[in-house]
Amino acid sequence: MTIRFAAVGLAHPHIFDMTRRLRKAGAHLTACWDDDPDNLAAFVQAFPDVEHRRDAAAILEDPAIDLIVSAAVHDRRAALGVRAMRHEKDFLCAKPGFTTLEQWEEVRCVCAETGRRYIVYFGERFGNPATVRAGELVQQGAIGRVVHMTGFGPHRLFGRIQRPLWVFQRARYGGILNDLAGHQIDQFLFFTGSPTAEIVAAGVANHHHPQFPEFEDFGEVLLRSEHASGYIRVDWLSPAGLSAWGDVRLFLQGTDGYIEVRKTCDLQGRAGGDHLFLVDHHGEQYIHAAEAPLPFMRLFLDDLRDRTERAVEQAHILEASRLALLAQQAAKRWNRSTSV
Repeated sequence: MTIRFAAVGLAHPHIFDMTRRLRKAGAHLTACWDDDPDNLAAFVQAFPDVEHRRDAAAILEDPAIDLIVSAAVHDRRAALGVRAMRHEKDFLCAKPGFTTLEQWEEVRCVCAETGRRYIVYFGERFGNPATVRAGELVQQGAIGRVVHMTGFGPHRLFGRIQRPLWVFQRARYGGILNDLAGHQIDQFLFFTGSPTAEIVAAGVANHHHPQFPEFEDFGEVLLRSEHASGYIRVDWLSPAGLSAWGDVRLFLQGTDGYIEVRKTCDLQGRAGGDHLFLVDHHGEQYIHAAEAPLPFMRLFLDDLRDRTERAVEQAHILEASRLALLAQQAAKRWNRSTSV
């Protein structure tokens, strides 16, 4: 059975990557829609064989479509996902999947009611070969039990991508911890084998962009589960001289070794991204993981056909998203004059 999907809500460039990966995994793109003509035109240019419908309702009411994929403005994703599930469709969206706990609770209830999937695509894990390879090594016991994770998710705010106004509006984008740190929270639960965690402390700041008073360009989270702890730092402060959009790194401390993943670049070192360093009782090892297979989309499509959870569990998606919302809610905001 071929999964037929439609792209609805095209506000963020993540929609292009998700669409390409779904098609590569064997899904069939049938239709698209967005209320912004520029977003729609860019998507049709990238996928000229797609049919664009007159509105979202025309897609949701089409019984031949199995899946809705979306990168709508952040605060619109949950409502669209609820509509999709109530129309007997599964839903895949870019992160974050929510901007409020009320949205999260409604989605949780509709998932349980309908049996449909609401999956947030945490691309920093699902779509990054070095992170996938790190997961395989951890599951093989290469560094023992993971007891601590440090994750850095820096981003460049201006450059190749022109940021729309909603990115700077707190209610629309959901805050930096909910937006960016959701990736690292997902990874913490996954790599430490923790079903949940506690937000011990969180903070946000706007250090460098006073022209956008609702914006947060720095955030950090300290979290802890029953058997592991972690620290997360995210920001929008990557300098223009960096060769990538952000020097994203992951550190996994195990009982028998440690792993560092340099996801996007290796400063003054090897070219490109997907660099993995493993240190254990036998020595030091470098692994260039760029060719590691990315099984998520293939497994996800299998899950939709078979109603299984091999790619990711719905409970995990909901919990990672809930913790990101809680971190954002609990975050202390520093003034620009305050030292962090």
